[in-house]
Amino acid sequence: MLSFLGYGMIVTFMALIMTKRLSPLVAMTTVPILFALIGGFGPDMGDMMIEGLRKVAPTAIMVMFAILYFGLMFDTGLFDPIIKKFIQLIGGDPMKAVVFAALLAGLVSLDGDGSTTYMITVTAMLPLFKRMRLDPLALTCVVILAASVTNLLPWGGPLARAAASLQVDTADLFLPLIPTLVISFLGVLLLAWFIGTRERQRLGRLTQPLGSTSATFDEDDVGSPSLSDEDAELRRPKLFWLNAALTVALMAGLVMELLPLAILFMVAFACALVINYPHIQDQRRRISAHAPTALNQIAIFLAAGILAGILSGTGMVDAMSKSFLNMLPAQWGPYMAPITALASIPGTFFMSNDAFYYGVLPVLAKAAEVYGITHAEIGRASLVGQPIHLLSPLVASTYLLCGLAGVEFSDHQKYTLKWAFALCMVIMLVSMAFGLFPWSAA
Repeated sequence: MLSFLGYGMIVTFMALIMTKRLSPLVAMTTVPILFALIGGFGPDMGDMMIEGLRKVAPTAIMVMFAILYFGLMFDTGLFDPIIKKFIQLIGGDPMKAVVFAALLAGLVSLDGDGSTTYMITVTAMLPLFKRMRLDPLALTCVVILAASVTNLLPWGGPLARAAASLQVDTADLFLPLIPTLVISFLGVLLLAWFIGTRERQRLGRLTQPLGSTSATFDEDDVGSPSLSDEDAELRRPKLFWLNAALTVALMAGLVMELLPLAILFMVAFACALVINYPHIQDQRRRISAHAPTALNQIAIFLAAGILAGILSGTGMVDAMSKSFLNMLPAQWGPYMAPITALASIPGTFFMSNDAFYYGVLPVLAKAAEVYGITHAEIGRASLVGQPIHLLSPLVASTYLLCGLAGVEFSDHQKYTLKWAFALCMVIMLVSMAFGLFPWSAA
């Protein structure tokens, strides 16, 4: 009975959000409550939900302040000199243009928001690509793959969802993942070099703009996005080194685990706000500007706490894992980690991240637990499919990327799919090589 209720809850939840009849926030709040009432758990349901909320609260707080912090850093212009330097270094070389587009996308996506990454990167690089007659599909390919790697940071959607769903500490998932992320990003840069070299062979090196008699490539008239009056007013160029030092210190504290991640970002955001915008009215405006994005994310994580709390408290997830193990061939059980990694590729493509991480992943993790595979290991394995996930028609931000670059969504999929799959394999193999999750349970 519990297994039937659990699977019914998951199927109902996934169907409602995939057909867009309910938002993930509403579905994750109401569907578990409805099924808990059907199962007769009404009197105990409140305690279950509070326990679930208690476990996801640190992740929700960390995500909120990370979004606020990096949004503030973009307001101050911390990354403007880097963007300008990138464009100067390109110097008309197609290979450098593609590589620097990947670098810029990886840098900007530190804020965990795909839409922001695409807007800033494409705005900066597309005029340069057009002037050099580079294939815009090369731009969308390297940008989305670079973002898929750096989006696996603790405040990015996938890792935070996995942590909330499995109720494990974010640091347990992220810190062992750092070498994999570094190597995977180097793989993206290698791909960008390959694509750029191919474009260089097709076009040659541009030494002068079309229609110009100048013998040099003028990087000042391309690629530099103009600032609105409001954006220019927010910039703090005199505080660049102070903001850079604060960000480096934040990253160092994160890696060294000096404090819980949520506390680190709270302190860093408070310091950054006072340093850059000392007047309280300016502080309120900066918080208000980035609050919608932060609020949307933390509301979903808190709703996930209700879903996870009811799944766990009612015993549904235990019953579902037992039934899943009964269906799974016995000889496959020890291979639950790579099975999860491979399942995440089509799983996150054909359904949303919310549906996969909050609906499917807890069942896989509970089944793997029987063989001694930890929730953290399954959580890391579940992140393998993210490069493919971003090509899904269910990901709204990818339409923004294609629209900004002026390419068809289907053309972007065809161009990028094979490279995204290759990147998934790199993430999986490197992760297993570093022992992030086992090929087979001992």
